[in-house]
Amino acid sequence: MYLNQLQTMRRTFEEMCQGQNPWLPLGNFMNDWYAYQVDRRADLVADPLPELYRAEMQRWAAFCAAAVEWFCHRYDVSCPDWPMAPTYVLAEPWFFHEREKLRQQLLTTTPDAFRRRNIYCGDRVFRNKYEIPHPIQLVPAQRSTAREAL
Repeated sequence: MYLNQLQTMRRTFEEMCQGQNPWLPLGNFMNDWYAYQVDRRADLVADPLPELYRAEMQRWAAFCAAAVEWFCHRYDVSCPDWPMAPTYVLAEPWFFHEREKLRQQLLTTTPDAFRRRNIYCGDRVFRNKYEIPHPIQLVPAQRSTAREAL
């Protein structure tokens, strides 16, 4: 990520296609969305994903489209048309956890933008540290010492 370049969703997906761990470019996108480029949110999602990519990237393409729809809806930004293309709907469900108990939870907590694309990731995938209402405050543990015992 370069400071003079927006971490658009298109750039995010391109970096995934180049072999980066998907959560790194997604994290950079989130940093721009939540903190560094708040006034340019529409620009972050405007450009469609590249049309040609390896078949194994289809899940991530659908995920990126769902993410754009989710971010736009949640933050009242006009959603571009490209994420609504039927190519971003997976033929088979994609669960972020394999355990059946967790799958049941994902079925009920995943936002609509992801469920419509057959992606089940839950509702915590884009938790935003900038919007946590009450940060966790750590209370120092009280330790007794030999001196206090006297």
